[in-house]
Amino acid sequence: MNVYLRQLATSFRFLAVATLVLGVLYPLVMFGVGQVIGSPEANGSIAQLDGAPAASTLIVQPVPEKENRLFFPRPSAVKWDSTTSGASNLGPSDPALAKAESSARAAIAAREDVPASAVPLDAVTASASGLDPDISPAYAQLQVPRVAKATGLSVDEVQHLVTDATTNQVLGLLGQPAVNTTKLNLAIAARLK
Repeated sequence: MNVYLRQLATSFRFLAVATLVLGVLYPLVMFGVGQVIGSPEANGSIAQLDGAPAASTLIVQPVPEKENRLFFPRPSAVKWDSTTSGASNLGPSDPALAKAESSARAAIAAREDVPASAVPLDAVTASASGLDPDISPAYAQLQVPRVAKATGLSVDEVQHLVTDATTNQVLGLLGQPAVNTTKLNLAIAARLK
C-alpha cells in the first residue's frame, strides 16, 4: 500500500507540474511571442474606419452584387459566412465546377466590360476557406476602371489604393503578391466620406 501511495503522490506532482508548465507558462510565453513578433495578427488585425473598429483584414467582407464602388473578393463556397469555413469540394475534373467557373467568368467579364479570357482564375474560384480576403493583383487591376468610374476617383487614386493594399512575398521567397479586398474597400470608404 505504501508503494501505491508513493506512486499516486508522484502522479499528482507530475500532474501539477505539467499543468503549470503546459497550461499556464507555455500559453503565456506563446502569447508574449505573438505580441512581440506579430501583434496586429495576434490581436485580430482589426482595421479602423473613422476611429472605430470596422473589420478584421484577415476575413473577407462580402460586397453586394450591385455595389460597383467597391472591389469584389473571390467567390465563396460558404457565402462569406464567417461562422463557418470550407471549400466547394469540387475537383478540377468535375463538370459542376467547370459550369460554375464558366458562368462566373461570363458574369465578371460583363460587369468589368472585358473579354472573358481576361478574367483571372482567382476571380472565378473560391479559396479553400471561403473567407480569404485576398485577390490577385491581376483581378484587382481588372476592377480598377469600374471602381474609379463608380466612385468618381481618378484611376491613379484607385491604383494607389490598390498598391497600398498589396502585400508582397515574405523575404522575396514565400507566398505571392496579393491584394487585401477588406483593407482596400475600407480605404475607398474612407475616401468617399
